[in-house]
Amino acid sequence: MDIIREAKKFALEEIEKYGFPVKSSFEISELKALELAEKLNANKMIILVGVYLMDIKLGEAWNEGKPEEHVEKGVIITKQFLVKFDLDEETKNKIINCVEAHHGQRPFICKEAEICANADCYRFLHPQSFLKILIERGKKQKFEELLKFLEQKLDEKHKLLSLNICKQELENNYHLLKELIKSAREL
Repeated sequence: MDIIREAKKFALEEIEKYGFPVKSSFEISELKALELAEKLNANKMIILVGVYLMDIKLGEAWNEGKPEEHVEKGVIITKQFLVKFDLDEETKNKIINCVEAHHGQRPFICKEAEICANADCYRFLHPQSFLKILIERGKKQKFEELLKFLEQKLDEKHKLLSLNICKQELENNYHLLKELIKSAREL
């Protein structure tokens, strides 16, 4: 059984079932995670499985009105998922750390977890993903409520950036998107 293929399939099934996270933002973090793995000479399998599973329970938690619980739920389901594969404990722990540390609630125990957390920031700090989230969530959420959510996520993700390469790439985006939100409120 191919763990990368199975993790991606599982994540996409959850997105289909719950409608969140937005699929295009999932894809952006996947592409960025792969790019960072190459540039930083990190374990691609750990990074891909980590980036696929880090928000595995976000849609469910969001629909329950408890999005803050998605990391804890994600860790539980990730541990259950990993049992199906013949992995050493160190690899399992690194994948779990990718899930548990992607919001900065736990320290990174490996560079793969740091890469996953930084790749996750692109879901909100990259203009393409930001605009797609605005369009998708705009169908289900009041505009002012959505702006408040997006601004909170921009600030959260900006604070989480820890890799210089990502900071340099996203710093201007952060300020531009913050300005866009501010301008949208000034009518």
